[in-house]
Amino acid sequence: MDIQVYTLDAFSYQNQGGNPAGVVLEASHLSTVQMQYIAKQLGFSETAFILPSTVADYRIRYFTPNHEVDLCGHATIASFYLMVTQNHIVAGHYRIETLAGILDVHIEDDHHVFLTQTPPQFDIEINRQEIADSLGIAVDELYEEAPVQIVSTGLRDIIVPIRSLHTLQRITPNFDRIKRISQTYNVVGYHLFTLDTHSDAIAQCRNFAPLYDIPEESATGTSTGALMCYLHQYNLIPATSTSPFVFEQGYTMNVPSQLLVTIQLHDDGAIKQVQVGGLASNMQQHIMTVET
Repeated sequence: MDIQVYTLDAFSYQNQGGNPAGVVLEASHLSTVQMQYIAKQLGFSETAFILPSTVADYRIRYFTPNHEVDLCGHATIASFYLMVTQNHIVAGHYRIETLAGILDVHIEDDHHVFLTQTPPQFDIEINRQEIADSLGIAVDELYEEAPVQIVSTGLRDIIVPIRSLHTLQRITPNFDRIKRISQTYNVVGYHLFTLDTHSDAIAQCRNFAPLYDIPEESATGTSTGALMCYLHQYNLIPATSTSPFVFEQGYTMNVPSQLLVTIQLHDDGAIKQVQVGGLASNMQQHIMTVET
């Protein structure tokens, strides 16, 4: 059986960089085994499969090369950017059914796509020495004013504050250690960030998820949503900053990517809603044969 598969780079910046994702627009006739096979053959961090839904506009399933995951930000951005630029849909608001819940997607007239994240969940703080050792850095190279902590807006990540951009860029992770730690704490992986940027971005980031066969990812939507909530929680957002906030990722991989984040607050200052968005580029179409 021949399947039409699209590939795009989500969260690209000026038509460069971004995080590659696979998209199958009509996946209702595919089994879980077939979806996993397609994702493995593509080899991207995630591939999205678009299905009909009885409770939302679309149901989306997300697969890494070896697992199904609850949610993927960049594959969602890629999916809706593909659909709107191919005239399957128009700019506006949509709802998607995912294993992380029913979420909102907004497409602007200029084709920026924003995904509303699930409400933030702050979990335990992790031993700083354990994390530093797995990254091959001294513990004092972590930013001491904020914790190493598990945070989720759809997927659980260990948020790791790094003191300087120089340190962030020179880290050589021990993937075996990160994989074991990820298993121990039931997280997808690490999301590292530094506020020491040389641009208008609020943070530059790196993301490691070897447990899911993703050594390093160039743009991670769900992790960026969690990081935005973390920055708000610990008062790390400069008072002069305005929404949307710009985050950089992928620079150490030579695929510079840009993620935009908007945040809405309740009157008491609590987080009401976080949206992560961006553009996509480099759309390509492929035919893949799968066994029936």
